Amino acid sequence: MPEENINETPKEISEEVETVDEEVIEDLFGKEHINLVFIGHVDAGKSTMGGNILFLTGMVDQRTMDKYEKEAKEQSRESWYLSWALDTNKEERAKGKTVECGRAYFETDKRRYTILDAPGHKNYVPSMIGGASQADVGILVISARKGEFETGFERGGQTREHAVLAKTSGVNKLVVAINKMDDVTVNWSKERYDECVSKLTPFLKGTGYNPNSDVQFIPLSGYTGYNLKDRVPKDACSWYNGPSLLEYLDDMQALDRKINAPLMVPIIEKYKDMGTIVVGKVESGKVKKGQNVVIMPNKHVVEVAAIYNELEDEVTSGSCGDNVRLRIKGIEEEECSTGFVVCDTQSPVKTATTFEAQLAILEHKNIICAGYSGVLHIHTCVEEVSISALLHVLEKKTGKRSKRAPQFVKKGQKVIARLETQGPICVETFEDYPQLGRFTLRDEGKTIAIGKVTKVIGNVTQ
Repeated sequence: MPEENINETPKEISEEVETVDEEVIEDLFGKEHINLVFIGHVDAGKSTMGGNILFLTGMVDQRTMDKYEKEAKEQSRESWYLSWALDTNKEERAKGKTVECGRAYFETDKRRYTILDAPGHKNYVPSMIGGASQADVGILVISARKGEFETGFERGGQTREHAVLAKTSGVNKLVVAINKMDDVTVNWSKERYDECVSKLTPFLKGTGYNPNSDVQFIPLSGYTGYNLKDRVPKDACSWYNGPSLLEYLDDMQALDRKINAPLMVPIIEKYKDMGTIVVGKVESGKVKKGQNVVIMPNKHVVEVAAIYNELEDEVTSGSCGDNVRLRIKGIEEEECSTGFVVCDTQSPVKTATTFEAQLAILEHKNIICAGYSGVLHIHTCVEEVSISALLHVLEKKTGKRSKRAPQFVKKGQKVIARLETQGPICVETFEDYPQLGRFTLRDEGKTIAIGKVTKVIGNVTQ
């Protein structure tokens, strides 16, 4: 999507951009929509920060916050009350841990945002991957508190794994929120901030982020709200002159959206509510009420009876980047599943049980041979997969393929492999549709490899 001038009316913009129709540009509120995923180690303060943003932008009123504060005090959990705006179930509130990927919505004068509050605990990484697969921008929350940063960043901490998974899931912009700067062990110390930045920068660079263009570091306090919406007062922090978190997000360059590509909406959730409802992010194209679409891989042609936005309001259309709920006619709820994709009837997504991919082995104690199986996470799909053949090892420096097929690969190597799933899954090459062509391979609760699809073999769409 072209960079938006906030002062122009949607009509003026649409006259300049001939390739996109006026209805899509105008959007629901005439504002660009961005999906944010909050990631990071457990207890870094993700939910508290998200809850405070909802309060500061007026999405949660003072009365509701006072109620949460009173309830939290009764449970001797005073400092947790802000997180309750996002952590809504009893288990999450009792333990202070996010379990499911929470979802909330807020808007500023310039843009609309959806918060995807990912769980930090390593037991809930699959839920975190589900959240990251829908996001445009990652907010990596780091605790500056003495000991907490080190715990999250050391091997086994979730800071490292979450950053890798976010990159693999297609989150190409990262805001590193150095949180808890108001803590007594930190007290807005520039030395502590610089220490966190200097340790994180080389790691993020190794993960694939360009520190100069893809990463922004912001010191803040999710609990007091300093540097979330308004900048931190000079008497608290004299050395930081950069933007607050919301200032930075509002002024960020507009995202490139595939509005004119064929429709693709990977399903993240489905349920019954006076018919079948499917939930997902429009990864490409646009969808309109009354349109006939096909659900892959089952090839079910259905009608979009209604479209709902983040606020559960009914709208006439949704375009690339929007999180939508689609009420669909012509299919029962049990006939569609998470990982299926809602597509254009003329250009459906490819479906296959076999594909070739480039794999980077991140962590595995033993060597990996043909026959190895793990759990594949690709867009919203989670499926068992096995490596049926190792085809080429890639040289580290040149990226050249070996002529001879390797017998095995180990940690640190890159390989071209053939992968097979038990049933057909929706998949595209990384080159054509990055969001449907990048994946993570996990086993025994660990991320073993990240990869990108290079070739879809035996497309069964036709």
